[in-house]
This record gives sequence, structure tokens and C-alpha cells, in this order.
Amino acid sequence: MKKKALPILLALGLSLLSACRNNEKAAPSPEQRAAQLVAQLTLGQKAGLMMHPSAPVEELGIPAYNWWNEALHGVARNGVATVFPMPVAMAASFDVPLVGQVFDAVSDEGRVKNRQARESGHVGWYQGVTFWTPNINIFRDPRWGRGMETYGEDPYLTGQMGMAVVRGLQGPQDAEILKAHACAKHFAVHSGPEWNRHTFDAQVSERDLRETYLPAFKDLVTKAGVKEVMIAYNRFRGEPCGMNDYLINTVLRGEWGFEGIVVSDCWAIKDIWNTHKVLPDAAHAAAAAVHTGTELNCGETYAHIPEAVAAGLLDEADVDKALIRLLAERIRLGELDGNGGDWDALPDEIVEGPEHLALSRKMAEESLVLLHNNGILPLSDGTRVALIGPNADDREMQWGNYNPIPEKTVTLADALRERIPDLTLIRGCGLVDSLENDLLWRLRGNDIVVFAGGISPRIEGEEMPVDLPGFRGGDRTDIEFPAVQRSLIRRLQAAGKRVILVNFSGSAMGLETETLTCEAILQAWYPGEEGGHAIADVLFGDVNPSGKLPVTFYRHTADIPDYEDYAMEGRTYRYFRGSPLFPFGFGLSYSRFTYGEARVESGRLIVPVTNESAVDGTEVVQLYVRDPEDTDGPLKTLRGFCRVTVPAGETVEAAIPLTDETFLAWSEAEGDMVPKHGRWELLYGGSSDALRVLAYEYQ
Repeated sequence: MKKKALPILLALGLSLLSACRNNEKAAPSPEQRAAQLVAQLTLGQKAGLMMHPSAPVEELGIPAYNWWNEALHGVARNGVATVFPMPVAMAASFDVPLVGQVFDAVSDEGRVKNRQARESGHVGWYQGVTFWTPNINIFRDPRWGRGMETYGEDPYLTGQMGMAVVRGLQGPQDAEILKAHACAKHFAVHSGPEWNRHTFDAQVSERDLRETYLPAFKDLVTKAGVKEVMIAYNRFRGEPCGMNDYLINTVLRGEWGFEGIVVSDCWAIKDIWNTHKVLPDAAHAAAAAVHTGTELNCGETYAHIPEAVAAGLLDEADVDKALIRLLAERIRLGELDGNGGDWDALPDEIVEGPEHLALSRKMAEESLVLLHNNGILPLSDGTRVALIGPNADDREMQWGNYNPIPEKTVTLADALRERIPDLTLIRGCGLVDSLENDLLWRLRGNDIVVFAGGISPRIEGEEMPVDLPGFRGGDRTDIEFPAVQRSLIRRLQAAGKRVILVNFSGSAMGLETETLTCEAILQAWYPGEEGGHAIADVLFGDVNPSGKLPVTFYRHTADIPDYEDYAMEGRTYRYFRGSPLFPFGFGLSYSRFTYGEARVESGRLIVPVTNESAVDGTEVVQLYVRDPEDTDGPLKTLRGFCRVTVPAGETVEAAIPLTDETFLAWSEAEGDMVPKHGRWELLYGGSSDALRVLAYEYQ
């Protein structure tokens, strides 16, 4: 061991000695215990403990552990577990408490699976309790294939949803044994393209950085106490994120006081020298990343740590500091001792059990967004419909990506057969090809057609080997509804059929033509294993739709800027100056809501909402703010929302808190977002494009 490594270990040792003298019964803190272990390790052993498959050190009682686990919308890649809707779908619910319940259930299932693994004698890949979720990158461009993993295009909504995920996954922070780790990813300024993410250099202004790309990360770190932050593959202002001193030390550790673990995206440290080519080899990359503060390497580049120390590229004290943090967290999780605490009492039966299936179904119901309805919906009980389309009976499509494998998935075909035993089911075409020419005669007697179309996680997603019309590498090259499906819908309409489009996708699509050829459009996302039931319930009126769009649906690809341009101008509802097809926050209901005059009372915006229909319904009341003096800033920006259930014919008052953070504005002098006193406009309503305005003086 180098002499330079001694000061940190000596200090922690003295702290431990002092604690023992003051209280003979005091147990060492996790950091003190970790320091004791680190002091006994060789440099090679230290390196082995800083990679995602952490090697055991049997003589010190340190078991093997694999840090890599996924729980994007269910415990993933580890057999049977409940599949909830994709995150972009959950965002459409605008239901923060429900998202928290979902991820509490997810980590319950994760703890059961971890206990089962420990009982088998080995905790391997996807069996730990360190979950690399949520993805809180801003979905700035609908062409990004991974956008379905996020909570949409708005920083405030993303932060609210992300904090619910963290709190649900991690559980009580005062628990003797922590339930799990959540991980905020990908830090920072990362949202495609997939095809060049290992070489791309994201350049953004400080204003866009602080106003759009960082707020959700700040929320999760400073308010929700997220335990891990994952750095992105790309460079940021010329420096790879895994060794980016500004992001990691100035912002994350310095300004926000983050004390958790910084983990690399998988093989991102290798990218530093292999694809970004900013350093000559693996030893230099490992040294730079560890020195900057990336403690955990998903990958194997940290195997070169001993080489880096021997070459004088890295101080062993930096290695010790990183490893003490890693081992201390393993102790807090009970993992180092093979002890799950009270979490070990969770029964096996909860995994994809009735309560979690009901929760998945409720989440799917609230995520569905009714975009268009000429009065055909809801369907009356007993209505005969035919079901057509490539996504009508596709179980895997409903699972999304980073998913579990459920025991049973209810497709739309399954759910409609429960209502219509002799349901006519015709595929009709593929996602992008294979149009059937002889289907119209099979539709005799069916004037209403439910068309289950859209796209699929088989062709949009993370860095995929896909090269199809409109798709590249997991991303989309245009946002149009697939031409073969568009053609089939036109044929159905020309034949006199009334078409209800159920659109499955993880991203916004250009559906302008479909508003003319379809009598209704329901955005279904990738709705999880209970998605079929949820969709059928909305189509037949058993559930009144309440979902709202967490992303803007543009009319055409030409409406959005160059994909590789990270400047926010022209992007999302906050900066888009055109006319969207369906705006952010939009979603129809079977109820008819009207808004009264809002007032400010006791630090809250009070908004009267009246249901002028004969159907009970739930409305998402949204608060946006605008600084009338800021000509360069967003046109409006979401700063609050509230789900309210309004009985038929009644009025309910929604209350949205007004705090300092409601009035955050960019300050050139501060170089950050700060509360701004003075004139503001409070804009409130049921979508970002249907708002009433209240002038307000913030004191």
C-alpha cells in the first residue's frame, strides 16, 4: 500500500478509536467498518470490488456481489415479476402517489428475489438490491428510442415522478437495513441519438443546462436522497461524463452535496479512450474516472487500477475513498452480511400476486390518453367490434423494454374476447410491411373496427440493430404513423368501417391523417401485462379516461429541429412556437370539465373545476407560469398539477401550492435558477394549450 493512502485510513481509524472510548458498546459506523476492511485489502482486491461484478474476498468475509440490477417498470431480467406500464405511460397518469406505490411494490418483489438468491448461495446478475432506475433524462425529441424509459419532456413532471420512484424503491431512510438503492440516470444532457452515443459531444448553454437538463437530477439528489447517480456515455462540453469534473464535482458533489455513489453507464469508462479517444488507454481512463469521483465501474476498465497506480497516474487514496463509500453502502443494505432485515419477511406470493396485478391494471388505466373522439366512445355493452392490427395480440410489445417476464399477459385481444367470445381478430399487416389484401370480406357484419396499431419495442429502444423505413439503430428517423398501417386504415374507412385507433408506442407520433380517418384515437403506450384489460375498460366506458400527455405530439417531423442539436429552442411545449397536433398535458375525458376563476389563498392557487356532464370523472389540473419580462425563456413552464375527481354536475376546488420553487427563473448573474420576485402570470387549465391567466405579484 502506498503511503499516500494512509491519511484517510488513519483518520477513520482514530474516529473509530474515539467512538470506542466514548461508548464501549457503540457499534462502528458503516464507514468505519468499511475503512477497517479497506485497510486489509491489496490493491488488486480493491480494484476487483469497484466493478459491477464485485469479486469476493473470502478471507475478510466479503461475498461476491453484482451491482447491476434493473427495475425500470418491474424487477427486470430475473424471471417472473409484475410488469407495470412503461415510465412514459406512468408519467401520463400525473399521479405521483400511485407511482410511489408502484415502485414500493417493485422493490418488495426485488427483495423477495434477493432473499431467494441468497438462500441459493449466490447473488448474481439482476439479483441484487441496487436498481439502476429511474431514467430521468428529458425526452427532448420524439425520435429518441429510449424516450419511453423516461417521464416525458418536462423537467418539473420528470422530477416529481422521479422522486416518487426513488422513495418507493428505497423505502424508509431510517430503516436499520435499507430496502434498496435507486439510481438517477443518465447524468447529464443525454437523450440520443442512439447510433452515436459513444462518440457524441453534447453542447448546451448554461441556461438550457440549468433550466431543462439538470432540475430533475437536482430534485432526486437534494430532496429524495437518491443513493446512486449514473453518468452518461456521451461527452459534455468536450469531456466524457465519467470524468467530467464540472458535472461530478462542481455540480453534483459541490453544489448539491451528493454523498452517494457515482456509477458509470456500462462500458462508458472504456469509451473514454476507445471511442471518445480523449485519453490513450484503459489505465489512463480508469485513473481519470476514479480521481474525478466515479466510484463504480459497470464494465472491466477498473481492472487497470493497479497499473494506473503503479504508473503514478492515480493516488491510492482516491481508490480507498471510493471503495469505502461502496462498502459502506453494501453494509447499509445488509448485503455484506447476507442480512435482509425485516425485508426478508416479505412472502414469495407477492411476486406477480393479486395486489400487484391490480396495481398494474390501475396504473395502466390512468396512463391511457384519449386523443380524439367523434362521439363513438364509450362503446355500449354488447356492441360488436372487429379487432385488427399488428399489436392486437402481441404480448411482448406490451412489456416494453428492461422488463420482467410475466406469467400471464392480457392483450387487447384477450380482453375483448372476454366481452365478445366470437370476436373477429385479423392481423391485417405488420408494423411496417406485409399488408393483407383479402381482409374486408372477413369483416362482414362488423361496422366498428378497433385497430391496434403503432410501433413496438422491437424496433424502438436502446442501441438496436434495426434498419427499417423510418427507424435507425433503435431511434426513429421520422415520427409518422407507419405507411402500411395508414394505408390499411384508409381502406377500412373507404369500405364504410368506423375505425377506433389504439396506438401503441413509447413516443409521440404524427397522427394528423389518423384524426381524419379514425373516429377515435386512444394512446396506449406500452401498458404492461394488464394493459388489455385497461384498454377494454376505457373503450367500453367502465373506466373514464384521465391520462394526459407527458410529451408534445407534433404534426410532422418537419416541426422539430435537428435531432443532434441539444438547444431547447423549438423543442417541447416550453419552446415550440408552432401548432402541435396534441399539446403537452392534453387528454380527453367522457366528462366535460370547465374552469372557474382561480384565486390565491394561503399560499395556494385555488382552481374551481366543474363537471358539466352526467359522468363522474377525474381531471388533471395543471399550473404553468410565465415571466412576462423574460423574452428569451420558455413560453410557459409547468410548476404544479393536481388530480381531482369531480362528481357529475358538481364543482370541486383544486389546490396547488405556490412556493419559492414555483417562481424559479434563470439568473445570468447567479448562473442558475433562483426565485424571482415581481410580476408573473399563473396559467391554469386542463392542458398546456387551454389555459386561463391570472396576473400575480410574487413578493
